[in-house]
Amino acid sequence: MGDGVKPACIGVFDSGVGGLSVLRAIRALLPQHPVLYLADQAHVPYGPRTLEEVRGFAEGITRFLLAQGARVIVVACNTASAAALHYLRAAFPEVPFVGMEPAVKPAAEQTNSGRVGVLATPATFQGALYASVVERFARHVRLYQDTCPGLVEAIEAGDLEGERARHILEQALKPMLAEGIDTVVLGCTHYPFVIPLIQEIAGPGVRVIDPAPAVARQTRRVLEMRGWLAPEGGRAPMRFFTSGDVDRLQAQVRRLLGDEPCEVEGVLWERGDLRRAPF
Repeated sequence: MGDGVKPACIGVFDSGVGGLSVLRAIRALLPQHPVLYLADQAHVPYGPRTLEEVRGFAEGITRFLLAQGARVIVVACNTASAAALHYLRAAFPEVPFVGMEPAVKPAAEQTNSGRVGVLATPATFQGALYASVVERFARHVRLYQDTCPGLVEAIEAGDLEGERARHILEQALKPMLAEGIDTVVLGCTHYPFVIPLIQEIAGPGVRVIDPAPAVARQTRRVLEMRGWLAPEGGRAPMRFFTSGDVDRLQAQVRRLLGDEPCEVEGVLWERGDLRRAPF
């Protein structure tokens, strides 16, 4: 390992709990590495916000996570990746970043019908990253897109299988299913938490692609390339931060990640920077 002392810390952030789907995959692959997770719940959801706003949030969060000891930053948010990933790499040239890319390429490779549904936020669909992925990998397939209005908020509120989430997903998926899609791409990190509901609505003949495992593998590759990959064995601690309600995030982490111990701290925004909230 490059630093020869302790395993490199991985910083992960999202506007809310969506990035926990990515954290879950990272934890499964790299349990020996400590993780810092920041949920910017004061500003959730990022989807409707301007590019400039999201870039400002992403820069402030990155500075905070680096100050807390993170060596690698995982932007576990499709909206923030689309809006800010290039900006972050230019602003922090020494820091390796791993971002989200809509999993259109594997969907285009795996579809049999040539018809693929994509669920994502408006900001992701409007971003250059999505357009580039479609242009490079999906020119031969037909894509059906839906922004699932309200689904991020439903998941943040803990509605993973209730009437509200079901209604939003039925509105999105039924027209796509009528067109013959056989693959669904999840273009928002919140959406893997409703995969069981998506599968129930879509039926067994439709494949659902969760990008989180691929992001975890890329994080491992980045650590390996830098010489920071720790030997396997043991479970390093995780720490959680939120700019929203601490008790709420604690309950959400327990529900979404299981019983693994978690320490949640509050953070406050102050003129574009984050600081730890006083107890």
